[in-house]
Amino acid sequence: MMFKLQERNTNRYELRVVLLLFLFLVLYSKVEAFDQVVLRDSLNREVKIPGKVERIVCLQPELLRILVALGQQEKVVAVDRFPVKYDHLLRIIFPEIVNLPVVSVTGEDANVEKILSLRPDLVLVSPSELFLSRQLSRKLRCPVVSLSATGRLDRLLDEIEVLGRLTGSLSRSEELKRFLQDKISWLQKQVARVAASRKPRVYLSFWGSLLRSPVFYEPVEVAGGFNLTSELRPIYQGSDTAVLTIEKILSWDPEIILVHGNYPPEERKLTVEQVKSDPRLQSIRAVRAHRVHYTFGFWYWWDPALVLVECYYLSQLFHPGLKNEFDLEAEAETIFKFFYRKEGLFQTLCDKIKAHDWFRAD
Repeated sequence: MMFKLQERNTNRYELRVVLLLFLFLVLYSKVEAFDQVVLRDSLNREVKIPGKVERIVCLQPELLRILVALGQQEKVVAVDRFPVKYDHLLRIIFPEIVNLPVVSVTGEDANVEKILSLRPDLVLVSPSELFLSRQLSRKLRCPVVSLSATGRLDRLLDEIEVLGRLTGSLSRSEELKRFLQDKISWLQKQVARVAASRKPRVYLSFWGSLLRSPVFYEPVEVAGGFNLTSELRPIYQGSDTAVLTIEKILSWDPEIILVHGNYPPEERKLTVEQVKSDPRLQSIRAVRAHRVHYTFGFWYWWDPALVLVECYYLSQLFHPGLKNEFDLEAEAETIFKFFYRKEGLFQTLCDKIKAHDWFRAD
């Protein structure tokens, strides 16, 4: 009898242990699930990412700039060639970038062995590099995420939030988002006050070509204009580009033409003067009214500070009465300082691309 009682107690004890172990595993699995971020990237892929990352290979300059604005640049362990060699400001706001390994040169290639040796938790790439994204996803043992705002401010805000969450800097990401939203809200109220009932019809000539134009470019809408190319489709998934014909531009008859100017003058393949003097375009209203201007545009996707400045710049371009409402250069310096915590960045940018005459001219 005593033996049977002991046996029964032992069985109960073992049952309790099994139940507790089962409960622990269930709870642990839930904690693990909450410690993971699942997102759908710009290529419409569902990607699972550790809840917090410490080592990032960043091959997408827009996301690199956001990481710097979040104060998380020390988590970046490798980059592509563009920010090291061509970016106007990254070597100022992130001087350590010159010491980082460059693991991609053309945008469509990557040194997989080098990336593996760096043991990243996360690799960030551009959605326009479809081959690279697919190649890295197959060969690496960590998440590969393709992200870009593709000309949309809501997606830019999402990127700031996601990167803030992944790097443990949610407080700073909320500051950046609130700053962007407040600045845009204030500007939209000013535009609504002075704008005519009909928005000016705007054509954007980007990437050094008269016939290449972004399908989505929300700064135009924020500034009170209408992007004519928004009625077209991008040339492929992950792109923001439409390719047009001269006949299409003539049929639209835009009131304003914006030329991609975010290059040093000697590197511009298309200039305002070339558009104005093009014999094919002389019947267009923008050319006849001398409303062909440079704008900043993408610089391998967006700079989150510059895109906000561009909204303010375009608002004065579309609605000259707003020049009396705010000082564009002072506003731009405030914006850049808030994002990157350094003085004089807008002045430096304008010196590099010779942009001062764009907004100082009458």
